[in-house]
Formats: sequence, C-alpha cells, structure tokens
Amino acid sequence: MSEIILKAENICKSFGITKAVNDVSMSFAKGEIHGLIGENGSGKSTFVSMLCGIHSIDSGRFILNGEELHVHNQVQANGKGVSIIVQEMGTLSGLTVAENIFLGREDRFVKFGIKNTAAMNREASRLLEKYGFGRINAAAMIDNYNFEDRKLIEIVKATHFDPQIVVVDETTTALSQNGREELYRHMLRIRDEGNTVIFISHDLTEVIKYTNSISVLRDGKYIDTVKSSEVSEDELKRLMVGREIANKYYRTDYGKQEQGEIVLSVKGVSVPGRINNISFDLHKGEILGFGGLSECGMHEVGKAIFGASYDRTGTVVLADGTTIDSIPTAIKHSIAYASKDRDNESLVLYDSIRDNTVLPSIDDLSEKGLLKNKKLDEFAKKYAEMISVKMTGVDQFVSNLSGGNKQKVVLARWIGKNSDIIVLDSPTRGIDVKVKADIYSLMSDLKAKGKSIIMISEEIQELLGMCDRIIIMKNGEINGEFERAEKLSEEDLIAKMV
Repeated sequence: MSEIILKAENICKSFGITKAVNDVSMSFAKGEIHGLIGENGSGKSTFVSMLCGIHSIDSGRFILNGEELHVHNQVQANGKGVSIIVQEMGTLSGLTVAENIFLGREDRFVKFGIKNTAAMNREASRLLEKYGFGRINAAAMIDNYNFEDRKLIEIVKATHFDPQIVVVDETTTALSQNGREELYRHMLRIRDEGNTVIFISHDLTEVIKYTNSISVLRDGKYIDTVKSSEVSEDELKRLMVGREIANKYYRTDYGKQEQGEIVLSVKGVSVPGRINNISFDLHKGEILGFGGLSECGMHEVGKAIFGASYDRTGTVVLADGTTIDSIPTAIKHSIAYASKDRDNESLVLYDSIRDNTVLPSIDDLSEKGLLKNKKLDEFAKKYAEMISVKMTGVDQFVSNLSGGNKQKVVLARWIGKNSDIIVLDSPTRGIDVKVKADIYSLMSDLKAKGKSIIMISEEIQELLGMCDRIIIMKNGEINGEFERAEKLSEEDLIAKMV
C-alpha cells in the first residue's frame, strides 16, 4: 500500500446557508496523481482552496506528513510544500513574469534591503528554459502574454520549488492541446519524483488517463474513491450525479437548412498580430462555429465583433447598416459577448449576482433615470432561476459561485437583455457534463427563437455537435469552412487547423 502523505479529516466549509464542503474525509498517497471530480458546485475548488490557504476551514483539519497543516494564505501554504494552479487567472497584472514566478518568495533575491532584479530575472529565465518555455521573457510584463502563456507561467510558479502537493484546478480547460501536453508532462514528472498531484477536471477522459485514483464529491459530500484503471466514464458520471445520465446532448438535426437573412457582415477585419482580413456573414437563427488551434486568432474574432479590439480595421455591420465599432454600440444594438476569460472580462467578481445580471440592461430597467431595487431584484431572480443558477439568492457575490454557475450568470445577463446576436467564446470551459447539456439546450432554444449565435471553441466535438456552419482558422486567417453534416468528422476539421 502506498504511503499516505495527506489526510483530510471531517472538513467543513459554508458560505452563508450553503454548505460548500460538508464533513469530507479522504486520503492522498505519496507519488500519485489523484483525480478529484464532481459537478459544478460539488465543492471541489472550495476543498482545495482550504488546503492551499485561500479559504479558511470552518471545522476539521488537514494532516500533512503526520502534522496538522495550519495555513492562512497561499504564501504560507507554499512554505509548507503545498501549491495550486488555479482555474482562472493566477498571475498578477502590473508585475513582470519573474516577479510573478517568485511572488511571496522574493527574499532570496534581497540583500541589505535591496532587491537584485537582474538575479531574479536570470533565475526565472533559467527555470523557463528548463520547463521548455524559453520563448517567454522573464523581464517582460505579464500583461504582454495571453491567457494560455500566463497559465504556462503559473506551472513554473507553482512547481519550481519542488512542493510535496500540487493542486491542478481545471487548468487544462484554459490550454490548447500543446499546452495540455506540457501540463501532463510536468504532472507526471512531479508524480515520478515522489510528490503528489491533486488533479481537478471535468474532462473524464483525461482524468482516467492521467490519474492513479479518483475521488468523487457530490453536493459538498465525499462519495467514493476508485482506481482509475478499474472505472469507466459512465461509472464516474453516475457517481457524480447519483444516477445514470444520457450522453446525447448535441443536436440531432441534419440536412439542408433554410438560411435566414444576413444579420451581421464582417468585412476585411484585421487586428495587428492577431487576425488578418477576416470576412464572413452571420444569418438569422444560425449557430456559426469558429475553431482552430489556440493561437489561430479565433478568440480575437469575438472581441472584434463586439467592438473590444481597439486597433481593429475593417468593418462589422448590422443588417440595418449600423457599424459596430465600440462595446456600447454593440450592446445598444443587441449584440452580446461572453469572453473565454470570464473572471476578468465577463464578470465583476466581487459584486452580486443581481448587479452582474442587470448590468447591460440598466437603461431598460430605469424609470425616469431612477433604478428601483425591487425591480432589479425581480429581473435578476427571473433570469438566474430561468437557467438554474445554484445560489443562496441574487445578493450572493459571484466570486463565491462555482465555475459553471459563474458561466450561467454571464448567460443570464444576456438572456435578460434579449440580445439578438450572441458571441460565446469557449462557453463550456470548465463546465461539468450536466451544465454543458443545459447550455447546449439553451443554445438550441435561442436558435429556435431566431437568435444568431457565434460559438468559438477549441472543442471539436462541440463544434460538430452544435453548429450549422464551422469556420476553421489558422495563423490568423480563415482556412476552411464546413456546412453541418452527419458525415463531417474531427479529421476533416483538424486537416484545416494544422
């Protein structure tokens, strides 16, 4: 039997009346990758956040190497040999790459009260090179790098000091396939060096493939731990939700569909260094997909349509001739946008569900320039409940919600606004199988109502399953277009991506 390095004993955590983690006990072995799975809101991220000092423990205790673990922040946790790569952004803007890597551990570069920045940059450069990320400049500002590169920097930040426990919380959803392979490589290295990885993911295929054992949480409670080599995806799903769930949640309609009128025309749109000469039309009642490798430029297309690319050239024009050149103009003319980076670009985390939901509809809800709390509460409650946001009430802070429920708040905002054109960038990133089904069903309902959707996704099966047309991008340009067809395969799309 493998040596136990970490024990959780009767761990509890509540947010208001919600018991996020309810009397959870489990063990983690030395030298293993231990999967931790469950639906959104099952308590996974809260559990590891207590282990890493991000949240306080209400009751219970963690025991590391036979000693009770007492940490109140991530710096203290790092000092005890516990680190985390968080689900959303875990680096700080306004600092350099090197300063982010050594955040909380800068003392090693300080002598007589003076920080040796050159020495810090040299050591960060050495580490980046060692990890295979040598193209990243240690002295550059972190803001110069995109979401994926910042995740790669977090891998260095969280593991360079040889921690005993490394938590990987939904990190793969932010990475391209190449980025995922890099993360898997370092997870396996950490395991082979005798340390432990706690791996949280909604991708059950990768959980089974890369873990030694898997523990399941449901509604904040511990359900079971199984050996990865002895369990199937269907068995894990049953443990997660407490019942059998259907695998079929994509659209099943095929064949030639009548194309609605053009509602949006994009002509010759370019963003320096990102996309070049992009042109396409969007039709009424259409789900138009954009796919490609992570750096193909597809994510920039969504921003350009919403008026959020300030150095954009070319035109984005509605059917009535309105030119979309700014975010306020886009919102005013019924265009919605849900960013891939929801925490930093789609939500105000430390504000309520109500305030996030009503934000784009303020003008519609005001009466003679005045806003009434009762009306705002009713509006937010109506649309949050419509798509089943799991919450204590609309006054709950968005920061206390799971990833899936955060995404539902983003969608509730735009459903409430009754937007006609909806741009969804990676709408199911970090979302469990049940919430995915809810989002796909919502997309089908919106399509049936004549709404037009642009879905940007790195998940090929999602594009095949939901879209009427799929545009594939490569090196910032359109490299292929496919109509919906039952015989259309992943290989067809991949051939245009690489």
